[in-house]
Amino acid sequence: MVITCSDSRTPETDTSGQLIMRLLREHGHEVAAYRLVKDEPAEIRKQINAGLKDKAVQAIIINGGTGISRRDSTFEAVDAMLEKRLDGFGEIFRYLTYKEIGSPAIMSRATAGLVRGRIVFSTPGSENAVRLAMEKLIIPELGHIMQQLSK
Repeated sequence: MVITCSDSRTPETDTSGQLIMRLLREHGHEVAAYRLVKDEPAEIRKQINAGLKDKAVQAIIINGGTGISRRDSTFEAVDAMLEKRLDGFGEIFRYLTYKEIGSPAIMSRATAGLVRGRIVFSTPGSENAVRLAMEKLIIPELGHIMQQLSK
């Protein structure tokens, strides 16, 4: 499942959500659902819970709302739901971001973890950040994570 959290994007202008779906499909994964929601914690949690109820959804990839502006609330919505955190995802994402853009990387609150036995990734919403997270971290490890979760 792909969820884009944005107050300004539409399905037509959501290049980051489209990129996530394209990369998943190119690497043999199916996209069971796509949602575009306002950056409102209650709405974000509602969509995550809907995905968790769908047996076809094995992973949820969220983009947007991970910064520090007043409207950025995706991190709080996701973090409150995580039962097991994969701290390395955010740490390595920020390190890779730092190598590309320098000190602004400290403002990213990318995170990942498990919710009811499903993996949830939350990335910044910029297309460059999504590409970095997908190509360097999520796509290379998604199959392994799914294998570990099935044990």
